[in-house]
Amino acid sequence: MIAKTEGARAPAPAPAAPLPADASPADRVQWLRAELERHSYQYYVLDTPTIPDADYDALFSELQALETEHPDLLTDDSPTQRVGGAPLAAFDTVRHRVPMLSLNNGFEDEDVAGFDRRCAQGLGKTAVAAPAADLFSEPEASPADSSSSTVEYSCELKFDGLAMSLRYEDGKLVQAATRGDGETGEDVTANVRTIKAIPLKLRGKAPAVLEVRGEVFMYRADFDKLNARQAEAGEKTFVNPRNAAAGSLRQLDPRITAKRPLSFFAYGMGELQGADRPPTHSVMLDGFATLGLPVCDERRVVKGAQGLLSFYRDIGERRDQLPYDIDGVVYKVNAIPEQEQLGFVSRAPRFALAHKFPAQEMTTTVEDIEVQVGRTGAITPVARLAPVFVGGVTVTNATLHNEDEIRRKDVHVGDTVIVRRAGDVIPEVVAVVLERRPADARAFVMPTACPVCGSHIEKLEGEAIARCTGGLICAAQRKQALIHFAQRRAMDVDGLGDKIVEQLVDLGIVRTPADLYKLGVAKLAALDRMADKSATNLVEAIEKSRETTLNRFIFALGIRHVGEATAKDLAKHFGKLDNLLAADEAALLEVNDVGPVVAQSIANFLAESHNVEVIEQLRAAGVHWAESEPTARAPLPLAGKTIVLTGTLPTLSREDAKERLEAAGAKVAGSVSKKTDYVVAGAEAGSKLEKAQTLGVPVLDEDGMLKLLADAGAGAGEDTQEG
Repeated sequence: MIAKTEGARAPAPAPAAPLPADASPADRVQWLRAELERHSYQYYVLDTPTIPDADYDALFSELQALETEHPDLLTDDSPTQRVGGAPLAAFDTVRHRVPMLSLNNGFEDEDVAGFDRRCAQGLGKTAVAAPAADLFSEPEASPADSSSSTVEYSCELKFDGLAMSLRYEDGKLVQAATRGDGETGEDVTANVRTIKAIPLKLRGKAPAVLEVRGEVFMYRADFDKLNARQAEAGEKTFVNPRNAAAGSLRQLDPRITAKRPLSFFAYGMGELQGADRPPTHSVMLDGFATLGLPVCDERRVVKGAQGLLSFYRDIGERRDQLPYDIDGVVYKVNAIPEQEQLGFVSRAPRFALAHKFPAQEMTTTVEDIEVQVGRTGAITPVARLAPVFVGGVTVTNATLHNEDEIRRKDVHVGDTVIVRRAGDVIPEVVAVVLERRPADARAFVMPTACPVCGSHIEKLEGEAIARCTGGLICAAQRKQALIHFAQRRAMDVDGLGDKIVEQLVDLGIVRTPADLYKLGVAKLAALDRMADKSATNLVEAIEKSRETTLNRFIFALGIRHVGEATAKDLAKHFGKLDNLLAADEAALLEVNDVGPVVAQSIANFLAESHNVEVIEQLRAAGVHWAESEPTARAPLPLAGKTIVLTGTLPTLSREDAKERLEAAGAKVAGSVSKKTDYVVAGAEAGSKLEKAQTLGVPVLDEDGMLKLLADAGAGAGEDTQEG
């Protein structure tokens, strides 16, 4: 049965009321079960996780411990006795002929040693003594039994995606089902058939029935592209690749799934008919690859706990460089007969273990939100957090990227948030746990002045990043501004490299570019790695740079969006620096190849009195150039028109279309309003197109936009001739 709408899903249960400190074990067990069921439903069914995996694992472990201590409290419907969540009512249900069980988890080296020891004992194999330093990563760790067996294991990655069962009959894919609760899953065959990584027909001679178990996931690069498209179309973005993969597979319309970049790796087998079971797990995976099924290359056959931990550490070191998300590795006894001999216990096989990496996501609270100023003036909001141990370090700060991202994630001061850290990547706030928001939570307000220099903060139309406009005087941008000012294509101060600039700024000798012209040989020679000869050469280079050209000087100022070509156009158009300093946005738009964004950036820079003061100090220091008379330019044909781009155009990239419109004088805006003159819409246009239709704004396709440009160009030519 297929439900008519996705709304057939039941809402998530409300959070359980907090328990008193003296609650009985029975009450605690009931509370834990309710919370685990709620979080499982959020994670597996609604695809909107509310807590990190580490928090869920902690609740699960506590429930396991209580049920072990009080066996009379154990019931068949406990979360410890089943896997995952119930299937969605929107799909037909599939009963797995071979249950899709979960794995027991290990977190410490001792857990791996214990797993290896149990396997060896169950198989009657011997264990050999191993020094603790060889077996465990920390030299001071010395467990009672630090031995490594002769058991052979197949080691694989633990993917962070959605478990899937693929049923092939005579080599043809006939059914695909999610894990569901381990016994019954969801029939997602129509959606899975759209995944190009999954063969619809196996290669070579296939068994009469082969049930392949594996993981549907999304590569990080594909995930980033998908979220960019979702944001552009005004649609919901996904928290992480796992969330995106699960949401894509549960679309009722397979055409939507077909647009999602899903991938698949096979790692196990369910039902098999018409062929003998392979002798080992590793041979099975090789056989899958021969049949044309995708199998991850990151796998290895090892012996004993030492081999398991060696694989774990190797993958851990390379985890951040892998193209997909994993949250651990999986160990399986390699020989299939030995797997059958060890069998199962409760909800998991005895012959396998999931060895998880330290949590990369944890919850904490936002104590404040401040902004930092980058080397290029970028204003980045930063969450000040209650200290939390995540990804192997204690985290107290996390980036919020930009103001739009704060609004999208709805982050408030006082919120409980999920924080993610992967390797050396700067920690970031992934999502807000809205159900824990306190009544006094405060929304973030972007400051209007730079916290470092007090200059105005600008956010140009169509840009996500806000920036400080005090480029020549802002201490946060000082080094970058000086390096740019002195480069060969700007003022060409030969010998003024990054290392010298670092020292001049750190010692407080130079604050603005104008201070360079006050430097003498003695002061420079006192710097680290600077001899008298080098200092003399640098002073001569600074002296030589006093004579330059207007276009080089304009480029050297480091105005955002003003490159060498634009600096030449500005110098040619205005002829004199004073003319440029007096120009408003309208006058700037008359310059060749200067559109609304560039004009606004220049105007904002020159409106900052501190920048103009440094320019005057440079002229007073003797920096000079030859000036000329200004040149006039005909008005641009689309000057005064505001146009919004949305969706994907057939032949032009977004940047190409924007450049053409701005070259004709149009202002390309990022949002639709009553003041918008046209909306240019391509494929997968989202909320911007809907708003344009609601407001009655004319909508053009790519051909219509090109015709508008052609007509405007022709009209401008006719007006010029008539004039």
